[in-house]
Amino acid sequence: MSMSAVHSASPPAEDPTTPPPMTTPPRKASVRLQERRGSNLSLLLDVSTLGVEPVCSVSTPKEVWLQLLHTSSRPLTHATLQQAAIDTNTLNVEYQKIPPNFVSAAELDVPGHMIKDRYKTILPNPESRVILRSPEEEAGPDRYINANYIRGYRGAPRSYIATQGPMVHTVGDFWDMVWQERSSIIVMVTRLKENNEKCELYWPQPRERRRTRRVKEEEENEDEEQREEEEEEEGETGQFGRFLLRVKDSREKDGFTVTDMEVQLCAERRPIRHYWFTSWPDHHIPQCTAPLLRLVEEVETYSKSLLPSGSQPITAPVPGPGPIIVHCSAGIGRTGCFIVSSIGCQQLRETGQVDILETVCQLRLDRGGMIQTTEQYQFLYSTLAQYSSQLQHNQVLVLIEMMFRLDYRCVDEEMFKCHQIKGTVHPQKNN
Repeated sequence: MSMSAVHSASPPAEDPTTPPPMTTPPRKASVRLQERRGSNLSLLLDVSTLGVEPVCSVSTPKEVWLQLLHTSSRPLTHATLQQAAIDTNTLNVEYQKIPPNFVSAAELDVPGHMIKDRYKTILPNPESRVILRSPEEEAGPDRYINANYIRGYRGAPRSYIATQGPMVHTVGDFWDMVWQERSSIIVMVTRLKENNEKCELYWPQPRERRRTRRVKEEEENEDEEQREEEEEEEGETGQFGRFLLRVKDSREKDGFTVTDMEVQLCAERRPIRHYWFTSWPDHHIPQCTAPLLRLVEEVETYSKSLLPSGSQPITAPVPGPGPIIVHCSAGIGRTGCFIVSSIGCQQLRETGQVDILETVCQLRLDRGGMIQTTEQYQFLYSTLAQYSSQLQHNQVLVLIEMMFRLDYRCVDEEMFKCHQIKGTVHPQKNN
């Protein structure tokens, strides 16, 4: 074979004037963003060529988020709270830095849970989720409900339960949870329907004549037993899941409705008080803070009345009436606002300070996404700033009253001394 033939079979030589780049690394296979963000494994880096330990570990975003949620804090006094509430730019930056701590379907690992979730992306955090035990008369596995236990003031465990608004096929589960947890209070912070359905009606609606309280007592004296029978006859009843519910009384307040009910299973009956806050628009905030503060106060007052005498409602590990169940539609936005407001009011009363950032982080550790918008976060600061002003005003009034009483006491003492002196002098004059 001739040399010309050999050259013709070889590949053509590249242009010597354009040599291939020597520093271009080999092309790596692309990795999807979701795969990089969704992994909970630590990232391993090979640094053996650097003369140090062969492998070192770098925290994943999930671990960094949890660390931030555990350590973020901004305690505010009465004065600094007033200033912080009007600094919306700082609040916006502060809110955006709070990790959401949402849960993926892979992390939840509950087969078939999707049919019981109102919103597919809002799932209960596995570590704190409520697990429904099977009814006593039925043998079977534990059941799923989209709900989480929420810590309260000073981290008191299971002070609240945050959950989604019941759906048609989860109303029975909702009442199973109420019964299982021995809850006596339900706070509902949504309408049944806004732009679309937000919550299924899960309790009997009271009759119209039960909505207005009687202005005058009847002239004839009635026996107490007759009154109770009349209440049962007039109260609206309904079957919800395994339970019979009976409305005992319903009254309208400024911005919310209070309904007293009785839930019955077999021969056992338990009282339930239902607070329905209807003046909070979806994804927005109320026009003023006063109705929410009144609701927080009423719920807290009633909750304390249910505790056994001599107990400490704030630090008690196992509250007598069970967790307060709070829900809106998704169970994170308006639900979170009510719970943070309640905890914040207790902080201000007990310590003279409030840490809204720390409290929101605590809630998100228990249920991802609590406090849904920047607007809601700013509203929390405004609400607690208003409560702080009320506390300070009341404290000033108490101080003035104490000084007023002290002045009167001093005047009374001086007058008493004068009378004593006169009493001792007069006999001497007579003598």
